[in-house]
This record gives sequence, structure tokens and C-alpha cells, in this order.
Amino acid sequence: MAHTAAALGLTKPNVVEPLQVSFAAIGIEPSDWEGDVLAVAVTEKDLCRSPCSSFENAVLKRLDSQLGGLLSEASAEEDFAGKAGQLVVLRLQGQGFKRLGLIGLGRSAPFTAAACRGLGESFASVAKSARAGSAALALASPGGIHGEFKPNAAAAIASGTVLGLYEDNRYRSESNKVHLKHVHLIGFGYGPEVDRRLELANYVSSGVIFGKDLVNSPANVLTPVVLAEEASKIASTYSDVFTATILDEERCRELKMGSYLAVAAASANPPRFIHLCYKPPGGNVKRKLAIVGKGLTFDSGGYNIKIGAVCNIELMKWDMGGSAAVLGAAKALGEIKPPGVEVHFIVAACENMISGTGMRPGDIVTASNGKTIEVDNTDAEGRLTLADALVYACKQGVDKIIDLATLTGFCRVALGPSIAGILTPSDELHEEVAAASEVSGEKFWRLPLEESYWETMKSGVADMLNTGAIPQGGVITAALFLKQFVDEKVQWMHIDVAGPVWSHKNRSATGFGVSTMVEWVLKNSSSINEDEATQGGEELV
Repeated sequence: MAHTAAALGLTKPNVVEPLQVSFAAIGIEPSDWEGDVLAVAVTEKDLCRSPCSSFENAVLKRLDSQLGGLLSEASAEEDFAGKAGQLVVLRLQGQGFKRLGLIGLGRSAPFTAAACRGLGESFASVAKSARAGSAALALASPGGIHGEFKPNAAAAIASGTVLGLYEDNRYRSESNKVHLKHVHLIGFGYGPEVDRRLELANYVSSGVIFGKDLVNSPANVLTPVVLAEEASKIASTYSDVFTATILDEERCRELKMGSYLAVAAASANPPRFIHLCYKPPGGNVKRKLAIVGKGLTFDSGGYNIKIGAVCNIELMKWDMGGSAAVLGAAKALGEIKPPGVEVHFIVAACENMISGTGMRPGDIVTASNGKTIEVDNTDAEGRLTLADALVYACKQGVDKIIDLATLTGFCRVALGPSIAGILTPSDELHEEVAAASEVSGEKFWRLPLEESYWETMKSGVADMLNTGAIPQGGVITAALFLKQFVDEKVQWMHIDVAGPVWSHKNRSATGFGVSTMVEWVLKNSSSINEDEATQGGEELV
């Protein structure tokens, strides 16, 4: 991501070369591999010794024999027991690999995508510390991972490796160079299916990094106009499948987007309504989807200004984390080009600021579906922008809509920093996203859409309030608010990503949501093909 002009503070991000690491799954003995670093992932059980003190595990036993017992000595001296998170790296001479690393897995081999992504991040740490140009990751017990899961396991490890290597150096005067260029995965199977998943992982990782870059960008650089420019670049890069429609304030007014424009009114930076449309090669569309993202490039809270440490006003550049997931997914899908699905990527981008032209507590705004909203809290602005975005999405004739938003602090309190909350009246849509998350490794938890709570959202002078009379159940009432702007014929899900969109530990964005949205679209695409194959088979009977 690059911008042509310096922003407030004369800040202009550096142009950084994209991370390029090739992955290949191979079928050789780990001890026969040649390169800079060989890392072996081991469980606690793998380190069991025979009565004569040699390893019982065949892979470790062969490596130890090749190294003249050095592996046994080092694991004992370093007190390496294979516990999760443990790392040991040995310098070697006279071997085909210059270093050997041991990565602890704990009691069992990774059997979920999340665990495999974590393993990839640990592997990246080993490769970075060794400044390796080539590296291999092997499993001491390849049989610990079921055969049908191995392609997804390899893909998750590849994604974790890339994301573990990545550092956002665009705003640093000096940066660390990534040396790793080639990675081999040993013990995960090999062949066309593994290669396909590794290729997908490369595309998805690129989308995740793009999403991270967007969220990491400060508000003085990433304005609504710049966010729209970044979206337009996706459409121009993948012009064979994408078109871009960018609506300015005047056009939004013509479409009666009063709820969205009320939020944008206080800022000197004009709003931009972003609509990317993906159509598959050949144009054969069987299903229409929409992914809508909250796009507040900065949120001061408005007149209900964010105060106190818990409000994190200094981090409110992350309030466009939903839109980053949307655009990151769009970028990845532009590479993948799934058949059969038309996908609309929609963002109502703006800032929530304070000025004499801004929205006040007590104002009544009118959304594009004609419903009126009494604004009892200007810091509940995201749902006001999403209201008009959801109405717009429904007008595209879509079958399903998912919106992603850093919508409530309540969800962060309820589910913590790693889990997003999902609310939907559709069990089918919930099952689809749950299946997608099993592949992506991202974590979600379904919360109830309790209709009785809507009573607290009723206004005495308008159709509804934007926050309601009581704070309890704030995640649910926020979703119930959004539901008022979705056509009843459309399957809809709201995802609150307020917790996992940002890592306080790393002080940077996570790119959360990109992987799952890509997998969701791919599953819709593949289910179309499966349905057609089934119908074709029935016709032949």
C-alpha cells in the first residue's frame, strides 16, 4: 500500500517490497534435507527414551544418530521437554543443514487450523533468528495428523509462517530485512491437493497482510478518500473480475443515506461510500453474496467523546477493522477467482469527529430505507453508517449478507481479545461460517439474538434509538438495530470483531476476518458446483 502525498505531520509511508516466500510440500526424510535451518516439531511423547537413552521416535532417533548424539545431549542440557512454546536451536557443522531447531507442541500434534497457524509462527521465529534463506519444517510424528487434514494443516502452517515473518515497516526510518525465501514442509503429504491449498494460503496471507496494513495506518494517512483509493486499486489490479463504484457525499445524499452522512458531517475529511463488485470469469452467477464492513477511519466518539484509558481513543484508527477484513478478502479473491458467485464488498467510510457541523445527542436522522433514528449517543456511530450500507447491500439483490464491525466494547468484554461474536437469525449461515472458521483457524462464538431486548431500543419521538435505555446486552441490541435495515428475505449475519481485530501484545493489527470471509465465499462457490454435480447425476439415473 502506497500513497502519493504526505499527510498531516508530513507523514508518508515507505514503499515496502511485498513478502515473497515460496512453499512446497516434499516427501523425504528430514535428515536428508539440505538448507539453512531444519526445524522439527515434537510432542512431549516424541521425546520418550528407550532404556539405553536413545529416542524411541524414528525421526529423532535418525537425526540423533546422524549428529553423533548431539540432539540427545542438547535436549537434556536445555531442559527441552517438548512443551508447547519451547524452542531450541543448534548450530551444526558438516551437515546438509546449518542449524537444527526443535519446536515444542505440547502433549499432541496440532489438529486444528489455529494450532497449525501457531506452529507456523513459531517456525517463522526460528527462521528469522537464524537469518535463514531456506528452511524446512518437519513433524517428528507425521502420523499424528490425520491424512485428510494434512492439506489444510500445511496451508495453515504456511499462513502462520508468512504472518510470523511479516513486520509493518512502512513508518520506520530503519527496518529489518526478511531473508527467508524458500520453505519445505515435510510430513504433511504432497501432491496436487496440498499444492492447491498452499497456493490458496499464499493468496489469503497476502489479503491478511493488506488488511493489517490498512488497520495499522494512522488516521492522518488513511482517510476515507485514501481508503477508497485503495479499494479502487484492487478493482484495477483485478479488472477481469472486479468493478469499483465510489460514491461521494453528493451521490450519497441523492440516495438518502442520512444516517451515514450524519456521522460524517463533523469531519473536514469527506466521506466515501465504497462498492466493489466481483463477478466470476465467464459471468455464470448462481449465488449473490455481500460482505459489509464498518469503515470509521477514526472515531473520536463525537460529542459523546471517548474519555478514560478504557476507551482507547489513541487506538481508534482500528475502527475500520471491519472494512479492512472486507477489502483484504476482496484482494485474495481477486487472485483466486472462485466460480459461480457474485460478491459485493461494501464500506461506508468516514470519520466521527467534533465540530459545529456535527451530529449532536438528541438529533434524529433518517436512513435510506426511511426509518428514523434518535441519536442518544454519538459514540454509537458505527451502526448508523452500517444501516445505510446494509440497505444498499440488499438493493444489490444478494442472497446472503455478512457484516463485520468493531461495533461494541461489550463484545470485547464478553469474549476477550481472541474471539469474535456472531449474531444471526439464520442457522444455515451460522453453520457456513463455523465450517469456514475451522479452515481459517479464526475463533467465533454465537450469541443469542434476543428479540425481547428490542423494547429497550424504542424512542418516544422516532422509530428507534441508536443505543437504548440500558447498557446490558449491548452486543445484542446493536445487532437488533442492524437487523432493522436488512430485507427479511436475505440471510444475514453480524460479526463483532472489536476484540480480535487488534493485538495489544504486539501493538498492531491482526488482519482478523480476512481468512474466514475468503473461506466462506469459497465454500459457497464449491457448494454450487456440488449441487450441480448432484443434479446432473440425478438426471442420468
